[in-house]
Amino acid sequence: MKRHNRRGRLYGAVTGAVVAALAVGGCDAGGGSGIRPSAVPARPVATGGTTTAVPGTADGAAWRKWGLTPLPAAPAPPADKPVKLSASGTVPVFTHIRTSQKVVFITIDDGQEKDPKFVEMMRDLKVPFTMFLMNDVIKSDYGYFRQLQALGNHIQNHTLHHPPMNTIPLARQKEEVCGDQKILTKEYGTAPLLFRPPYGAYNANTKIAVGECGPRAIVWWRESMQISHLQYQTDKKLRPGDIILAHFRGPSELKGATMTQMFANMLKLIQEQGFAVARLEDYIQPPG
Repeated sequence: MKRHNRRGRLYGAVTGAVVAALAVGGCDAGGGSGIRPSAVPARPVATGGTTTAVPGTADGAAWRKWGLTPLPAAPAPPADKPVKLSASGTVPVFTHIRTSQKVVFITIDDGQEKDPKFVEMMRDLKVPFTMFLMNDVIKSDYGYFRQLQALGNHIQNHTLHHPPMNTIPLARQKEEVCGDQKILTKEYGTAPLLFRPPYGAYNANTKIAVGECGPRAIVWWRESMQISHLQYQTDKKLRPGDIILAHFRGPSELKGATMTQMFANMLKLIQEQGFAVARLEDYIQPPG
């Protein structure tokens, strides 16, 4: 647990420079505004044989059980996916999805906290999210995340041991990404399509390592969920297509709050601004 707390302190130090870089020029050549489209025929994202939950279909009683008001139902994702990935070339970086739909996307990182009440909450509410899992903390209970995957939530790559990628050489970066890719594919039956760098820190070698290990894009974020509030990069409000960062964390890291309380607080903030939650992968077209 102490190691994880140090990781949290390092997060602030490392991401400060990255956030500054985003403010100046964005994550990629397009200013962090999304991925450049490529001419790849549209096809649905594979779910790895899991049961795909339909966002926004939980009834009012299920929401009241958790002290919540239902979110708006998520609209159908566009047939022409706004993000189109290529099987080759430079791995792009994106911080949000280009869309006019009033939707946001929830992503949850690491995997240290494995609260069974959170699985119950997700079965009740059917809110979609994407998991970026790090093997060092999930290996004690791979089965916990299979329960969340079975609800239609996708599992993506977040390295083996959570190092700041811009501080280690290319060979080590490849070990981190390829190692996690291999384990996640074996344990969950589907090769991750996306990668999130720990602390948001990456460099040119990270793009090379990610491209050679299998994922086809690096995913950043525009808001991060704290215990009871959202930390915004800009504007102090949600915008269509924003990606929200949260973590699998428990009372020791949330000042006594539980994972379900933190998640409920996030849903309240999303609901107050009139947004629906959509599944990130439904807006992404994988390589043909």
